[in-house]
Amino acid sequence: MENSDIPAENGLADDEAAPSRRRMLALGAVGVSAALTIRPAFAQTAVSVMNCQIPVPGPSGAGQYIDAAGKLVPAGTKGAFPGSPRPFTGEEVKRAFKGQMLPGTTSNQSQAYLQYIRNLRAGQSGFTCFASIQMPR
Repeated sequence: MENSDIPAENGLADDEAAPSRRRMLALGAVGVSAALTIRPAFAQTAVSVMNCQIPVPGPSGAGQYIDAAGKLVPAGTKGAFPGSPRPFTGEEVKRAFKGQMLPGTTSNQSQAYLQYIRNLRAGQSGFTCFASIQMPR
């Protein structure tokens, strides 16, 4: 009997052979590998978001104070606070938005700093960090 006398399985021509079991297993392994690669990337992103930093004020506002509305005002303005001596991490800011105070601040100072952070716009130092902690997971 010639090969042409044997019907092709599943209606496939000789040059369109069905994938072998080995090929299917290899494709499955690639899929699992991709899933295992993506999960750590998400975890790494979450960690980097919590460790990103927000300076209060940013470099462009160095030496200025921050009033209760979160606006930059000249140094020494009554009722305003000097900038933080260190940037706050995303995790610290996230906790402060949930009711805790920013570390090393008084209640009023923390609220003024949070207002400053809420007022950050694209291009300002710390904006990307602030935007990333606002995104739902």
